[in-house]
Amino acid sequence: MSSTWKQVHWMKRFTVGAMTTPKYYEWWSKRVNDNISGPREECVRSVEEHLQIVPSELEIIKQDFEKRSSELGKEIEQLEEEKMYLGL
Repeated sequence: MSSTWKQVHWMKRFTVGAMTTPKYYEWWSKRVNDNISGPREECVRSVEEHLQIVPSELEIIKQDFEKRSSELGKEIEQLEEEKMYLGL
């Protein structure tokens, strides 16, 4: 795939390179750059906003883990009490 891509672009460079003038090069680069769409403003978030979301997700996972750990700790205590009560 990459060799085919290179071959096409080498051929393009070879054929266009001999015919290019500064004005043509300017027109071509403007045409190419106009076809590149930039990010939409409604989808753009600042780095700070993006990074604030990550800790909140981490905090939720941490809270779930702590809750589950405390539940398991209580179950272990109950089982130990039952074990002592039964005298095993």
